[in-house]
Order: sequence, then C-alpha cells, then structure tokens
Amino acid sequence: MQMWTILAEQIANATGERFQLCDRTAIGGGCINQAYRISDGQRSYFLKVNQASQLAMFEAEALGLKEIYDSHTIRVPKPICWGIADSSAYIVMEWLDFGSGNQDSWYQMGQNLAAMHRVTNPKGFGWDRNNTIGDTPQQNPWTQDWVDFYREQRLRYQFSLAHRRGGHFPREDELLSAVPALLCGHDPAPALVHGDLWSGNASVTQAGEPVILDPATYYGDREVDIAMSELFGRFPTPFYQGYDAAYPLDEGYAQRKTLYNLYHIINHFNLFGGGYGSQANRMIDQLLP
Repeated sequence: MQMWTILAEQIANATGERFQLCDRTAIGGGCINQAYRISDGQRSYFLKVNQASQLAMFEAEALGLKEIYDSHTIRVPKPICWGIADSSAYIVMEWLDFGSGNQDSWYQMGQNLAAMHRVTNPKGFGWDRNNTIGDTPQQNPWTQDWVDFYREQRLRYQFSLAHRRGGHFPREDELLSAVPALLCGHDPAPALVHGDLWSGNASVTQAGEPVILDPATYYGDREVDIAMSELFGRFPTPFYQGYDAAYPLDEGYAQRKTLYNLYHIINHFNLFGGGYGSQANRMIDQLLP
C-alpha cells in the first residue's frame, strides 16, 4: 500500500475523523528529515519522514512532545501518530501557523517555560527512554545525582563519540574530574526540560501564543535550557524577564552556563565537525584554572 494512503488511514484512526489527503507540500524540515504540510482541504498536519531505521527517533520525539503537552504549561505541536508507512518512518503532528511575535509573546514564553521547569520527577534525572539531540543518540538512564548524570551521560558520552571523529581535547580528563567542583553547592530539582532550546526551536503562533518545537526531552537541571537559549544568539530580552519574574535562576548560573553549553558544542563537533572542536577546547580552558 502506498505511503500516502497508509498515512491517511493512520491519521483517521488516531483522530477518529475521516482524512482523505488531497494536498501535500514539501517544506523545510532541517538537515535530518523530509517534511511536508499535508491536508484534506479542511485540516492540515505537519509530517516528517525518514528511513524506517529512524523510527525510534520519531517515537522518542512523539513521546517527548506528549510529555510536554501533558504538562499543560507551554504549547507544543500535539503529536497525532507515528510509525512505519511503506518502508519509511514518519511522525504526524498538528499544524501550527507561526507569526513573528512581540515583546508580550516572548515574556509569556519565559513565563510558560518557567512553569514547565517546575514539573519534576521523583525518579530523578533522565527519562523513561533514550532519544536524540539532533540525530546524535542521547542517553537518559534514571540517575539520582545530577553531577553523575551530567558528567557521564552528557559530557563523557559526547567526548567518546568525538574521539571517533578525531576530536582532540587535551584537558578532557581534567574537566571531567572538575565537574563536581564546578557544580558544587548547586542542587537542582530534576525539571522537565526541552533539551535543545535554541532559537530555531522556539516560535510564536500567529495568535501570539509561544511554542517550543523539536524537543530532546528529559528531566535535568532547568538551567540547561536557559544556557542553550543564549548559545547561538540570545532569545529576545522579554523572554528572560518573564522567566526571571516567575522562577529566578540560582546564584552561579553564569559559570554553569559554559559547562552546560559545552555539551552542545561537542555535539555540534560530532554532527558537523569544523571549528566546533576548537570552540570546545576554548570553553574547557575557560572553565578550568
């Protein structure tokens, strides 16, 4: 059966409403997936497609979106269905029309993200399944201690991948040994985090409602989201004002920000190579005496 027929049937099964696909338009889907807007003339959905081997990635994305959606704190595209159609993996989610937003929208974005970060988990740090950051595997075993989780499942894991790409980090062992000292006195709650919160994954609907997209969901230190929001060009200032008014950051965030963003820079080296390795080494030097 053709992929498009299967998709129409799966959407109908998931929504309980007949769906006869009459229009599909290819749109930007990043560097990993093919993406489409699909419609029956009345309802539209956002579709991402990849090789069947990538089904686990879509499953984790769908469940991550659902975790945030079910928190009733900040808008995410609602996942509709996901699976295999004609040898391709897919995920379908609600279609959202985006606008440019304004200061009030970004202030509310900060407020809503703060509300999401107040959602915690008694299991500790991690998540019920592994997922991906970009298309890099992200390990999420439940761990009670944040220092152990961040050092082992975030930094050490990325360093191990980087070695296979020829990465060279002369002070890697020194940094890993210093993580407890760098996080000394900081005792974060295991907060529901987006995990990949750069500007490309945050937007505003035409009605002005804040939305976050493409999560790499887990429970971690809430500061990882705020740190990444500053990594590739800061979010608009009202975002930070709204967040701080609802849930002020702890003392020492400025130092931890570099430590947390190191994870993403090493991951970018693993994804894209180039100068990210040198940037990682500069960040390591900045963190160590």
